Amino acid sequence: MKRSQIELSALLVAAMLVCASPVLLGAGMPRAQKHESRHEIDQLEENWRDAILKSNTTVMENLLADDYMAITASGMLQTKEQALASLRAGRIHFTTLDISDRKVRFYGTTALVTSLASVAGTTGEGDVSGSYRYTRVYVKDAQGAWKIVSFEVSKIREPGEHSEHK
Repeated sequence: MKRSQIELSALLVAAMLVCASPVLLGAGMPRAQKHESRHEIDQLEENWRDAILKSNTTVMENLLADDYMAITASGMLQTKEQALASLRAGRIHFTTLDISDRKVRFYGTTALVTSLASVAGTTGEGDVSGSYRYTRVYVKDAQGAWKIVSFEVSKIREPGEHSEHK
């Protein structure tokens, strides 16, 4: 092999190891640590649910990372500041928020949560009652605290139901 091919091969192997390392870290997490982390994430999910139901911006501010970004059910991007402002102004109001089918997966210092949410409530966009699937991403910060960095939600449509957007 030529030197450039060897260097390229070494670079590709290094890149693959870097990309695979978060998966390997999660897979190699000791059972006790994984159980403890799962308990922490479950508790944070409950804290998030209570904060939304009670419009508790203090709790929500502590849950969200400074660079938090959400994609709403209508496809809009929402920053931490925008989410908190909506909660403070009462533009988000839920009377029911039932969570089920929660799955939590770990990839090193990242936790990926998927769930089913049945909600009754309103946002600045109007009535949002119905069933939704969501994905929330937590990352452990430098102090060891889990922070929500990303959230995306999609409405579950009934068979034959059409989107309002075309």
